[in-house]
Amino acid sequence: MPAPSWLRALQLLGALWTSPNTLIGLAAGALGLLAGARVRWSGRDCALVFQQWPWGPGGAITLGNVILHTGGDLQVACHTYAHRAGRGVEPTIQLDDHERAHVYQYLVLGPLYLPVYLLCGGVSVRNPFERAADHYARFGHGWWP
Repeated sequence: MPAPSWLRALQLLGALWTSPNTLIGLAAGALGLLAGARVRWSGRDCALVFQQWPWGPGGAITLGNVILHTGGDLQVACHTYAHRAGRGVEPTIQLDDHERAHVYQYLVLGPLYLPVYLLCGGVSVRNPFERAADHYARFGHGWWP
């Protein structure tokens, strides 16, 4: 079932608002293409996904409406930040669901996302943006911290 027109309009406004972040992601993705990455549009994730992105420790990073992924398929199981930090045993989540939550967060905060994300702890279990993305990936709701 397609999204209602008002939701599409909000997504478009959010995409315009976060376009500076998306441009950073597109530049990084273009460099990855030169090194063998592949790109595809994911309507479900509202993002261009660069797969086989050749740099980084593994996993994915979202920049606006761009997801850079070191693997071949974003629909892969991964552990939550809390699980990896030893804060309890949690079931695995889908990486694409986690990254989609970040896309939604970018649509709301736009160019403010990266500074706010870094002030909240960066890539760590302490970061409420990461915990919210894990929650969304587990339960299908609650992507906002």
